[in-house]
Amino acid sequence: MAGLVLDHISKRFLNVVAVDDVSLTVPNGTFVCLLGPSGCGKTTLLRMIAGLEAPTAGRILIDGADITELPTHKRNFGMVFQSLALFPHLCVGDNIAYPLRIRGRPKSEQQARAAELLELVRLPGFAARPVSQLSGGQRQRVAIARALALSPQLFLLDEPLSALDAKLREAMQVELRQLQQKLGITTIVVTHDQREAMTMADLVVVMGEGRIRQVAPPIEIYRKPADAFVADFIGSTNLLPVEADPAGRVFAAGAPVAGLAMPGGLGKAVMSIRPEDVHLTRTDGAAHVGRVTFVRDLGGTVETFIDVGGTPIVAVTTPRERLALSAGDTVGIVLPAECCVVLAS
Repeated sequence: MAGLVLDHISKRFLNVVAVDDVSLTVPNGTFVCLLGPSGCGKTTLLRMIAGLEAPTAGRILIDGADITELPTHKRNFGMVFQSLALFPHLCVGDNIAYPLRIRGRPKSEQQARAAELLELVRLPGFAARPVSQLSGGQRQRVAIARALALSPQLFLLDEPLSALDAKLREAMQVELRQLQQKLGITTIVVTHDQREAMTMADLVVVMGEGRIRQVAPPIEIYRKPADAFVADFIGSTNLLPVEADPAGRVFAAGAPVAGLAMPGGLGKAVMSIRPEDVHLTRTDGAAHVGRVTFVRDLGGTVETFIDVGGTPIVAVTTPRERLALSAGDTVGIVLPAECCVVLAS
């Protein structure tokens, strides 16, 4: 169970607090995604773990040993930067073997390790190829192989797939996850792409304004967000203001949501419901009725935008489930209580 522990880590740049009192435990062998919008502190946190930035406060421990003051080159961590930082004057094999070379390992060991890693990242026979002749995905694999050359205790990646096109990016997400599972290495990836985090992570750490907002497995983050920030950032959701009447019924968009209760202690609140959980039906007997403002057919899914008394709601269905709706039509809406999460506003 021992692994990486961040103990009340903070980082301040002059008057700016980039990371604010972050505590986190990452068990060995876990794949973690640090997820959040630009400027939320996730890259700064990763750089402190790597030893590239010194914390203003707090401690970093690995398997119980305090490494807060340990220099980067003594941490036995592998890192892939957003820019990849490959050496253009070196061939693929020499790029991968570089960490071994600067540690004085024999040439035969360097070549053997480079060949082994090229097999691992599915680039056998590429050792002599110039870096300039590689595609984006191949460069990515070489950067990963170089970071693994010294069999690191921790594998750190900062937005590693951001420069790839959408199709290749999704393929590399799967490859990276499969590689991590094969090696069993503790891995921490910084990303702002929630789809990437949902695809790869055992544990998602959602950050906002330098703080951790929620730590949980991907599906829990999606289905049970801790607050409105997390609900809005992860995927798409409908955030509706809600209030309770004296009888305890919860009202959203001017009508009660059957079976939904307001958590104790909450006055003003918002309700999150994912678009795929919004059911469209005939208007007869529906608690919520709205006017269709736009329909977007994306092939595999159909998005229906609806105005419910001034409150916008989006529903997503498959083409097989879709109703024959056009802008201006009136439609009934069902908001299943089991799919709704009431959050502090």
